[in-house]
Amino acid sequence: MTDDLERLANGVLWPGFFGTEAPDWLLDELRDGLAGVVYFGQNVSEGLPALSAQILDANPAALIGVDEEGGSVTRLESATGSTLPGAAQLGTLDDLVASERTGAELARRVRAVGANVVLGPVADVNTDPRNPVIGVRSFGSDTELVSRHAVAMLDGIQDGGAAACVKHFPGHGDTHVDSHHALPEITLDLDEYERAHLEPFRAAVEAGVDAVMTAHIVVPAWGEAPATLNPRVLGILRGWGFDGVIITDALDMAAIRETVGLGGGAARALAAGADLLCIGNPTNPGEAALPDQDLRDFRAARDGIVAALRDGSLPRERVEEAAGRVAALAATLRAQAAREQDEADVFDAGDIARRAVALVGEAPESAETLAVIDARRRSTLAVDSASSYVASALAGDGVRVRLDVASRPVPEQDDVIAEAVAAPGTTVVLVDRPDAEPAQRALVERTAARDPHAVVVNVGLPARTPLALPTVEVGAASRLGAQTAREALLGRFTPRQRSTTTG
Repeated sequence: MTDDLERLANGVLWPGFFGTEAPDWLLDELRDGLAGVVYFGQNVSEGLPALSAQILDANPAALIGVDEEGGSVTRLESATGSTLPGAAQLGTLDDLVASERTGAELARRVRAVGANVVLGPVADVNTDPRNPVIGVRSFGSDTELVSRHAVAMLDGIQDGGAAACVKHFPGHGDTHVDSHHALPEITLDLDEYERAHLEPFRAAVEAGVDAVMTAHIVVPAWGEAPATLNPRVLGILRGWGFDGVIITDALDMAAIRETVGLGGGAARALAAGADLLCIGNPTNPGEAALPDQDLRDFRAARDGIVAALRDGSLPRERVEEAAGRVAALAATLRAQAAREQDEADVFDAGDIARRAVALVGEAPESAETLAVIDARRRSTLAVDSASSYVASALAGDGVRVRLDVASRPVPEQDDVIAEAVAAPGTTVVLVDRPDAEPAQRALVERTAARDPHAVVVNVGLPARTPLALPTVEVGAASRLGAQTAREALLGRFTPRQRSTTTG
């Protein structure tokens, strides 16, 4: 049984957990006021609706969040790849109706498994092409475009009966460091930063977004603390009149865990003005994760809050205010769930993906089979970039070989090229960072020298200068994106053509 301070702390904590069934400790904490849970890939199975029902039975006011963006980031389809368009595809298309309907479909899918919070849309303006963690998760590099599509998608999500959470405030788009692994610092001129990166979040607040997620980034002009722990940064949101829930990005990420620690980070985030603390995915430590890592992380965060409440460094009133905002959102969502939802419009994800794809260079001859060299970067904690489902969906019954160009010497890479060229069908080089990782571009050039009829499929940001082979620009490392590229290469539709990848 929790004591009074532990129960108060429970009301602002949002942990992940292991397994496809709720562990006993989690059910006990839910009965003692735990705010809810966040689902990750390891929680997803056919029994997910029953798991949600079990959680809501323990705490009917539980917020159940899913990090579901479409495109390159999915939890509900983590085993097979997303069948929804991603932000970069929607930004390329620049069709607000498509973005709104994608948001509505996200809400429908999340609600269908019993969850009620969508951790999206991404409102970051991706102005650094090297960005290892945002990239195609952003609608683009233009502030106005990102603003209007973030609003369209959040409108679709919230009209669909789920809460939307725009992320990652105050903007993670101008970084070349992944905050899962380190603490990024942005040194842009402050006026430029505010103009380029804050506006989509301001637009989302004005549109009535339910929640905003913080970023673990440092903007020196606002102080040395990362935004998640910085009252000056979070105060910007309240200054705009936002009275919704400020949710932290996962506190188990290295930017917090390896600096101030989970417990210290939890207390400091609350003191800075955050309301709901996402503890994160217990699998993030990788092989170092202990069998009870989920419980350890939860207790570390709660113990940090309780200790700060007891020593007076964290005012009780601040935690009560945060818990009140969380409870208010939960009450709103329960009321919405009790009302019958309108039938969703017919949603054609394939049509959106086909309209977004582009061909750079001369149109290749229609292929019969494809031999795919999968040269994408290794997976990150945010995006499972190297998941085999992308290459599998692209190759179909054809040859597929994985090639880590960052670690394999050039002679071995050339052997892989030779193997693919000798295989039946059209040689395809699958890349995702041809500008940021020169080894990918070099592989394309050596493939072109060996087989001038080969093609490239790029599931990352468009290359700023054309590659040595005709390139199908997809904009998402997803099953839908790969299937769309395959259809184009097999001649089943003609993608729009552009003379450069930036036009």
